[in-house]
Formats: sequence, C-alpha cells, structure tokens
Amino acid sequence: MKRMAVTMGDASGVGPEIILRRFAEGELGDDVVIYGDHAIMEAGAGLLDLSIEQHVIDNPSDAVAGKLNLVNCAELDRDDLTPGQLNTRSGAAARAYVARATLDAIAGEVAGVVTLPMNKEATQISDPEFVGHTEMIAGLCGIENFSMMLTTKDIAVSHVSTHVSMREAITRVTTERVLDVIALTHGALARFIPQPRIAVCGLNPHAGEHGLFGDEDATYILPAIEAAIAKGMTVTGPHPADTVFYQAIHNDQHDAIICMYHDQGHAPMKLIGFKSAVNVTIGLPIIRTSVDHGTAFDIAWKGKAFTSSLAHALDYAWKLTGR
Repeated sequence: MKRMAVTMGDASGVGPEIILRRFAEGELGDDVVIYGDHAIMEAGAGLLDLSIEQHVIDNPSDAVAGKLNLVNCAELDRDDLTPGQLNTRSGAAARAYVARATLDAIAGEVAGVVTLPMNKEATQISDPEFVGHTEMIAGLCGIENFSMMLTTKDIAVSHVSTHVSMREAITRVTTERVLDVIALTHGALARFIPQPRIAVCGLNPHAGEHGLFGDEDATYILPAIEAAIAKGMTVTGPHPADTVFYQAIHNDQHDAIICMYHDQGHAPMKLIGFKSAVNVTIGLPIIRTSVDHGTAFDIAWKGKAFTSSLAHALDYAWKLTGR
C-alpha cells in the first residue's frame, strides 16, 4: 500500500504539533508517512506531554501500522526546537522535507504529498528565491503551467495569479493564462465531477460594467471563456466577484470559481472555510494538497492549534487519487 507523504513544516510553527496531537488522538491513520526530523518530533512530544512511539525509517515502504512512521531527514536537533521564533535552520529544514517528499512522489514511492506550513521569511534566509510551496514543488516537477486551487466541501477556487503584487497580477490576466487555469481546474474536478460547472470572475468591479470600469474583462477574460466552451467545458462569465460566491454556495450554481488574483479568492474562502479549506496544486504530475493556514507562531506548541485542517487536506488528497 502506498502511503501519503505529510511534510512536517517549520519546526517553530504548528505543523509538527498538529501531527503529534492527531496521532496521539488516534486520528492520523496508518496510511501516512511523515517527512521531518526525529529529534524535533521527540522533543515536541515531550513538550506536549504526549507518549508517541516513532518508527524512524529511510524509505516510505518501510512503514508499519500502529506507529508514527517518520522518514528522518536529519536536518535539525533538539536545540532547534524554538517555538514561535524565526529560525533560519528550521526554515531551511522545512524546505528539505518538501523536496524529499516531492521527489519520492515523482518516483512513485508515495501516493502524493500533503504539506504543513512553512514560514516564508525563515526559508528565504537560506533560499532567497523561495516564493512558496506551490512554486517550489512545481519547479521540482519541471512544470510551468500550474495553479493554486482552494477547496471546501462547497466550492473550489482557482487563481490566475497568487503571490505577486497587485500591479503584476493585473498584467498576468491574459487570455492564454485564464484559459490555462480554466482547463487545469476542469481537469482536476473532472476526476470526480463528470462535468464541472466553472464560473470565471471579472478583474474589475462588476466585471467591467460593459467597459465603464476597464476593458480587461472583455478583451482578455471573455475570449478565454469562449475558447473553453468551444473545447466542451461548462464555463460562464465573466461574473462580478462580489456576487459569484453567493451564487455558488447558496444557490448551487457553480462547482468552481476562477479568480484573477490572490485576495479575490482567498478572502471569501478564508471566511467560509478557514478551518476546512484545502490548498491543491493543479497541473502537477503528482498529487499535492496543503492545509490552508500558516505557521501560527503566536500559538505554536501551546496545544491550541486546531488539528482538523490536516484531516481535510489528507481527505482531499486521497479523493484525488480516486480512493
């Protein structure tokens, strides 16, 4: 049985704490293998006063049932557990966990990768080019055409751009890019929805109001929608972004929404599903999902972080495998 890889995340944040607490509660399951550091997990279990039996392995195929199976990347020692503090070593280590798990997924050693949060600032100290999990994993896979999709039980939301300035986000709204994100979203959802209904947001208020508030909606977005329809996809828009989420969630009119920039999609999704939203990277040759929250340094290792986010991310990853 192939297991799902779970990366530990930044040791200073809530990622490893979430793993330990879910395992202690009997909620992690036997179908996962952790990529991280044995020393951190052992020290963290002591900090949380948890009795955890770790099974340290070199390869995911060596995992056994009933124990916390850990591929030990051996990046950190006990002294590197600095709860809530920016730590250069833990930032670099978090990157190493993701790299190892991704390469194992590419090699078919694991069913996919579920990532727990990294701290971008900490990781950028050792890797100034680091932007985020999504971009890093896509680079390891050799993929340039990819996107971030946020999901809840009610809706999926994909983004034309994410971690860029608003000025750059506007320039990234091209017909080619919008069509690519529509197609990627359709391909991901078609694994379990026969004909996904996809709504596309406009860039401007009221989707441009027939040119009154800008012409990008008619010039770049509408042709992408028309091209997607010609390819047999069920796509509508451009829709005003201030109403399309209501139509999707309360009126069940759409299965997915294509947003033009980060906050257009993230803000409503954080409101409706902060604890349950799952981040999915679409367009990759491997399955990758993530919890949709950060390292939460302010509450790290205090036993306060909600742990259900990992369950949602794992469930969606397995859903994408067809299980």
